[in-house]
Amino acid sequence: MAFEGLAERLQGTLNKIRGKGKVSEQDVKEMMREVRLALLEADVNFKVVKDFIARVKERAVGADVFESLTPGQQVIKIVNEELTALMGGEQSKIAVAPKSPTVVMMVGLQGAGKTTTTGKLANHLRKKHNRNPLMVAADIYRPAAIKQLETLGKQLNMPVFSMGDQVSPVEIAREALAKAKEEHNDYVLIDTAGRLHVDEDLMGELDEIKELAKPDEILLVVDAMTGQDAVNVAESFNERLGITGVVLTKLDGDTRGGAALSVKAVTDTPIKFAGMGEKVDQLEPFHPDRMASRILGMGDVLTLIEKAQTNVDEARAKELERKMRTNELTFDDFLEQLGQVRNMGPLDELLNMMPGAGKMKGLKNVQVDDKQIGQIEAIVRSMTKAEKEDPSILNASRRRRIAKGSGTSIQDVNRLIKQFGEMKKMMKQMSGMQQKGKKKKGGLGNMKFPFM
Repeated sequence: MAFEGLAERLQGTLNKIRGKGKVSEQDVKEMMREVRLALLEADVNFKVVKDFIARVKERAVGADVFESLTPGQQVIKIVNEELTALMGGEQSKIAVAPKSPTVVMMVGLQGAGKTTTTGKLANHLRKKHNRNPLMVAADIYRPAAIKQLETLGKQLNMPVFSMGDQVSPVEIAREALAKAKEEHNDYVLIDTAGRLHVDEDLMGELDEIKELAKPDEILLVVDAMTGQDAVNVAESFNERLGITGVVLTKLDGDTRGGAALSVKAVTDTPIKFAGMGEKVDQLEPFHPDRMASRILGMGDVLTLIEKAQTNVDEARAKELERKMRTNELTFDDFLEQLGQVRNMGPLDELLNMMPGAGKMKGLKNVQVDDKQIGQIEAIVRSMTKAEKEDPSILNASRRRRIAKGSGTSIQDVNRLIKQFGEMKKMMKQMSGMQQKGKKKKGGLGNMKFPFM
């Protein structure tokens, strides 16, 4: 998970000062030393770290902090605000041209995920903004790129314009724009060629496409896994083309996060989107404030709510809530819920969006892989309708049959049935408490997810 190491270091450092009733200049100095090391280890640009530390220190040693009732919390608030500012301050939305179509040039080095990102962006524009984009295959040097974009187009049921690999990219762009006007496409996404490194041939060609297409957006796609190199690439492209935004790919991977924290400060160009997985729907608008909150362990409730609204049917959710209250939840209901949660993204990522989840006993470092979830689905689907509705009839012979039918062991089946029963009890209790408005003592430490 991106920022994991940085998040742990920063949260550990800030926790030392969080509850302090009095904060001295020495406390701030020591904390800033730790923060500086954490940022450098995350591969954040050295100059960016230096400026960030200077700004936080200047604000944190002011009289309004030292004399406040909660100086520790004030310092953390300053770090959060400066971290947000470092990544752009506020969300930068994709451009909308005054006259259709809006032209977007997708640029970047080979291997950054440019073609996949073009498909993801087209999907995002259609689903979230009700747009009708045309994808343009203008990478003629890598025939696989043309085929890849055409495959994405079929998968998404969206138009792709291509003229093969024997026509110049400039001509392809020209014809694509004419086609978009003819077909009333309101966005044109041009997937341009990349190279293994920045060179004159690449930039010359991109200059020509820019001159012809007059794009409203030039989005640079960079691989967050490359760390500081991603910032250097962004700087080179920006100097030559004047990019309008950055898309960071593989931000869900094992990356230290330095690129995300550096690229805005170095290029003065906002991060507009972040690729959070390989699937076509795993492209998210980049919110600096939400990302800062996640890094500092404050959660990201807004993104969690948005994911739930997108993936959960409200009427069905109310019906499930009723079933929880009356203890009528069935394995079919459970399977449906599991599918909806799965669509929202990996469970460990969802937990990271809950404020303070990292500190909850039993929830830290939770990881659930697709194999485990697939196993659960296989077990439930091997049950009869009557067994799903009334697990109490699951005697030994029925459990043996389910284990055989799902390719699992009897122990796996027993464990799931037991945990499903515990979950039903827990949900009934929680629902009851919610109705009465009471708070339960203790935490979530002993709660077990039914698929753990």
